[in-house]
Amino acid sequence: MAKRQKEKAAKRQSMADTRPYAVAKYVRISPSKIGIVLDLVRGIPYGDALAILENLPKAGSEVVKKVLNSAAANAEHNKGLSKVDLYVAEAYAGPGPVLKRIMPRAKGSADRILKRTSHVTVILDSKSE
Repeated sequence: MAKRQKEKAAKRQSMADTRPYAVAKYVRISPSKIGIVLDLVRGIPYGDALAILENLPKAGSEVVKKVLNSAAANAEHNKGLSKVDLYVAEAYAGPGPVLKRIMPRAKGSADRILKRTSHVTVILDSKSE
């Protein structure tokens, strides 16, 4: 049985990160491919990051753009921040579940195909703080 539940919950809530963020889960692109796109937008202002993503010919740029727009909307709606003052504080992609498929090969053997998924997280922060 858990003890001091209310105290532990209050401590967890006081230690929680209050920056606006957005997460896209189970995206059907490998984390390494999305990581290349995230490296380009990490640490730059929201408007510049959006411009880069709109002109980048990578498959992961569309996903990252959606997550970035969602995080900005969360900042505007939930925290009352202006999109002009925002910048990308953190951006990372972690591995999701891997879909395992089989490709038939010669002489009755088979190769395993790993179709990787990822969870993309973008955390914004305000420059004025």
